[in-house]
Amino acid sequence: MFRRKTTSQAEQENNEAALREAKIKELKVLLGELSGRSSLYCSDPCLKRYLEARNWNVGKAKKMLEETLKWRSTFKPEEIRWDEVSGEGETGKVYKAGFHDRSGRTVLILRPGLQNTKSLENQMKHLVYLIENAIMNLPDDQEQMSWLIDFTDWSLSTNVPIKSARETINILQNHYPERLAVAFLYNPPRLFEAFWKIVKYFIDAKTFIKVKFVYPKNPESVELMRSFFDEENLPTEFGGKALLQYNHEDFSKQMNQDDVKTADFWGLVHSNNNHQQQSSSGFSGAEIAPEPIQTNT
Repeated sequence: MFRRKTTSQAEQENNEAALREAKIKELKVLLGELSGRSSLYCSDPCLKRYLEARNWNVGKAKKMLEETLKWRSTFKPEEIRWDEVSGEGETGKVYKAGFHDRSGRTVLILRPGLQNTKSLENQMKHLVYLIENAIMNLPDDQEQMSWLIDFTDWSLSTNVPIKSARETINILQNHYPERLAVAFLYNPPRLFEAFWKIVKYFIDAKTFIKVKFVYPKNPESVELMRSFFDEENLPTEFGGKALLQYNHEDFSKQMNQDDVKTADFWGLVHSNNNHQQQSSSGFSGAEIAPEPIQTNT
């Protein structure tokens, strides 16, 4: 009986895998011929993420992906360079951590209490740049990142406006689906509860279940967090043993190096000290601009 059950389970898993592969192929056909950056972006793992985000409904995944391609053609996240957003990062309000979670995923640390600017456009540009950078630095066997949100120095005066929070959620869940593994909100103050009651209605169900609140006096929530992170790597601000030190100059050097890798991946011309250098692929950004997406009316 045990063997029959095991065989049946294996057959079911194989059938589900085959069905998903068929849906990836179907979505690829529906998208039609893609070129340039759109072609680079729409890899099979990418199509799978959009299908997963829409519960494997091919039509809904196609619509979602087309909207992302339109957004990317105007926002151009792959063209953002660190020198354009470094002013936003001077306080270390958002940055890529120097450690990974237990699964080897890239970690972004967000510290809203260190907000230092007013421009929503520049704040989103900075965040998108770091999301793209986090994705680029993922290990080959990982597709998702983890977020750690520290509420030290958070107050009503440094609170993220509802508009900013809504735009952050929109970008993350609509244009980077299935890229977030988990987001830990560490020890938020009571004042945050009123803010959260409003913001949570902008979050879809798939993203909502990835948001975890952690309170130092709640052993269950602390244990959940430690199941994702090694205590030795986790900064003291998050209940760990490591010292959290953000050095803007060192981080800028790292980002400038990563900018070269980004330009190479997308086949873009990388600008360094005002000298244009052709990437190894031999294409310029203008030569591989996304094609307009044709949609059915």
